[in-house]
Amino acid sequence: MEENVASGVTNVVIAGLGGQGVLKASDILAQVAFDEGLDVKKSEVHGMAQRGGSVTSDVRFGSEVFSPMVPAGEADFVVVMAPEEVEGSRRYLKAGGVMIVPDDVPVTSLDSARSLNVALLGVLSAYLPLPESTWLTAVKASLAEKLHEANVKAFSLGRSVGREKQGSSAR
Repeated sequence: MEENVASGVTNVVIAGLGGQGVLKASDILAQVAFDEGLDVKKSEVHGMAQRGGSVTSDVRFGSEVFSPMVPAGEADFVVVMAPEEVEGSRRYLKAGGVMIVPDDVPVTSLDSARSLNVALLGVLSAYLPLPESTWLTAVKASLAEKLHEANVKAFSLGRSVGREKQGSSAR
């Protein structure tokens, strides 16, 4: 994956339902890539314009990115926050890509269910050669101070899960 970020474009699709923090998660990811000196493009698709409607956000980053849209079958990573969005989101994933789903980080293991988006970013972070410190800075910058502790904890839990998941897929 490291050579992909350095020489090409990394494609990430984040999907979920309105109110789950899909757009917040894509903002954090885009900020991390930008802070690491990468070219970043982001796009959003809102389903029903209300809480509970489908929402997807594409984030593409690399040395040079021309389009914000991730074509179907081209996502290196698909991060899905709602179980009911998993099947519909598979079409974005390329062969050999990684799907990160809500079951990867059980909500019961989080201080707040609202931190699931950050926990799933933690899982994603284990696959990307972007420094943990940059991730944590972006998480804190995007949230009110009172939410920092729970979200840093959620991110760290997700990152541990991502490392385990990576290890199990290598076997």
